[in-house]
Amino acid sequence: MIVMARAMALRRNMMRHSLQWLLAAVWLGAAQAALAAPAPKPAIVAAAAAHQQAKIAAYLHAWQAFEDEASAYWKSIAEKRSLRVAKRRNNQPVELADYVLAQPPVYTGPPRPPGYRPPRRHPTEPRVPIPTVAEFLAAAAEQYKFVPDRPRTEAEFKQAYARIASAAGLTREQAVRIYSFETGGNGTYDGQAGLVGAGGRKDGRPISPAMGYNQLLSTNTLSLLAEHGDRFVATLSEAAAALKEPERAAMERKIASLHKMIAYARTVPRAWSHQDKLAKTTRGGIGIHAAVLDRDLGPLLQTQKLLDSVLFARMKGHARPLTAAELELMNFTGDGNGFDMVLMPQELREQVPTSNFFQRGGYERNPIARRTGTVANLFAAIESKMDRASQAPGARELAEAF
Repeated sequence: MIVMARAMALRRNMMRHSLQWLLAAVWLGAAQAALAAPAPKPAIVAAAAAHQQAKIAAYLHAWQAFEDEASAYWKSIAEKRSLRVAKRRNNQPVELADYVLAQPPVYTGPPRPPGYRPPRRHPTEPRVPIPTVAEFLAAAAEQYKFVPDRPRTEAEFKQAYARIASAAGLTREQAVRIYSFETGGNGTYDGQAGLVGAGGRKDGRPISPAMGYNQLLSTNTLSLLAEHGDRFVATLSEAAAALKEPERAAMERKIASLHKMIAYARTVPRAWSHQDKLAKTTRGGIGIHAAVLDRDLGPLLQTQKLLDSVLFARMKGHARPLTAAELELMNFTGDGNGFDMVLMPQELREQVPTSNFFQRGGYERNPIARRTGTVANLFAAIESKMDRASQAPGARELAEAF
């Protein structure tokens, strides 16, 4: 038996060594064949390059034709919008003919050839990275010595928001349904677009600086401080007077930081383009957005953004209370564009494309606007999402806070 076992072991070793030699021979043969293979002929290389250049030329020709068509389309969108603004200013009725009724052109030419990257339109303008919550906080501490007084729990922030929103005249339905639409019904006070807490993933990246229950942009925060900062200071000062030490001293330090933020926000004209550049490209502007995270300032900012839309509609003579969907459209597209859709009768909503209320870049980045196609469908999509997301635990908790 011992002799037989040794014989079998010897046979296995021989087979293993034979296999190793065989594999080595195959690899060596393949390597030698590759070395011996002739290099591609210059004519073949030239033909391949010419074929690639022809594909690139066809792509660029088709893309340029599309760009020409798209540019003309979006120019007509802007012209019609200006016309509607003038007609409303002069109390003239807006009609179907005052809108572009065609949908935006869609590129249908050959795909971009593999390996080809078109040059950037503005190569001298670097792409501005989107800051994260941590970067907003770091800039606030650096520029204003401001560290947000963050809530102990999500419920605490929701209760503060509900109290301030109710006092401002917003209804529970408006606040809860807008929160549901913007965050999916489970958003957190510090949730940033693209990240967990705002419908994103834990390992995701921010897709915009939008934060909080209404997903305020950093430009919104800066603009709100420039416009309403004095009233925010008065509100915090009144709260400080009712506090005892050391809470009063902490509130006074917060007010001092707030004064600095307001002063910085007012260093540019109160125009979106100027405020947008300040908010996104300067350390002072980036730091201001951290105010959204404060349990005293955050609810004031979130409420004021919606209240501004309510007041805009009232100023335009719209006495009927806005529905949550109407208020969200004004929050979603800007007061002027949103109010245009609010005033639109149903028969026009069913015919007018959503593109009439967006800039080209905003429309192309907005899947809801592209997917819905018409104003009527956009209203329906918003209502549907609000209905679903309002049943989520976060939305229920906010409703209870009211």
